[in-house]
Amino acid sequence: MALPDGLTARPHTLDDAQAVCDLVAATELVDAGEAAIELEDIQGDWARSSFDLATQSIGLWDGSRLVAAGEVFKGRRADAGVHPEHRGRGIGTWLAGWVEDCARSTGSRLVGQTVPGGSGAEEFFRDRGYREGWTSWVLQLPPDATIELQPLPHGYALRQFRGGEDGRTAFHLIEDAFNEWPDREPSSYDDWAPRGPLRPGFEPWQIRFVTDADGTDVGVCYTILAGATGYVDAIAVRADQRGLGLARALLADAFARAREHGASVSELSTDSRTGALGLYEHVGMHVTQTWRHWMTDL
Repeated sequence: MALPDGLTARPHTLDDAQAVCDLVAATELVDAGEAAIELEDIQGDWARSSFDLATQSIGLWDGSRLVAAGEVFKGRRADAGVHPEHRGRGIGTWLAGWVEDCARSTGSRLVGQTVPGGSGAEEFFRDRGYREGWTSWVLQLPPDATIELQPLPHGYALRQFRGGEDGRTAFHLIEDAFNEWPDREPSSYDDWAPRGPLRPGFEPWQIRFVTDADGTDVGVCYTILAGATGYVDAIAVRADQRGLGLARALLADAFARAREHGASVSELSTDSRTGALGLYEHVGMHVTQTWRHWMTDL
């Protein structure tokens, strides 16, 4: 399909990170009601070892203005959007075709994207023949909520990230837990670290472990401070240690730590594959956004 008149297309370069961040913020504001993206999110994603900016990204430009952008990670996960002021020109259709071709070129048989529920993007994917996958929710702990630290079983304790091998320990705890989800492709430390301890601005308080009586790390929580929001990016407890209240203790600790560092609210996201929605609601969080994953066979 030919590009709409007046537009040019090229892969992103590292210098495009701020333009992409601004574009994503504009789409989030219209489609989700608020912009949550940060420049560090873009930089971290582009630093993943399995992501090739030259072949797995595209930007559409109207002169010097970025009006649409797309990425495909590991041939399966797409992130693409059109600036609200430039919708209705056929840009989205061109971009969807590029995403599908990019995924197909890697040998992928399936590609999809998670978008806000009730948004124009959902209608677009539905009309294009995509099918609905899982549902995701964003939950928030209100600014006036009382944070009650949760007791740990005898012998268990919380500790802070100390560097060294702690990054790999956190990754393996998270990866082992998340790999229990259906339709999830395993990750690698080199893909995770740029979004974790190697993320620009990372501080040791953001990763906290829970240890058992032997001092072994059996759970982890990773929090990102984004403006006035403490975002719990990942929380995981080893399978044989669940049911002891460790996740609740890690969550309450994350909320308290984020508030100590300037956050007024705490947020996290979960989806229908995890079965964890009830846990988060039980600690006082409530759903603020609903997102859905749409996918298509290639």
